[in-house]
Amino acid sequence: MILYSVTCNIDPAVHNDWFAYMKTKHIPDVLASGCFCGHKMYQILTTQEEGELSYSIQYFCNSMDEFNLYQQQFAKKLQAEHSQKFGDKVLAFRTLLETV
Repeated sequence: MILYSVTCNIDPAVHNDWFAYMKTKHIPDVLASGCFCGHKMYQILTTQEEGELSYSIQYFCNSMDEFNLYQQQFAKKLQAEHSQKFGDKVLAFRTLLETV
């Protein structure tokens, strides 16, 4: 199992819009790629600064081939849409993990 984890630090000024966008648009679009078999979304409770809002969105896929297909055909467009909407108000970093 491959886990694609996206951690986002959100400016509180855009939090509500970002959260709604993720639940109703972005996550459904990622899943519609057909490359992932599920996802989970977690709020990160331990933050570095007071008032910081952070989330971990985890997408699950069965193989590196599926993940590579996502990267090649879908990721760039979806990440660009997210960046265009939120700019530097949301900072994201991505981690790829494999079940051992």
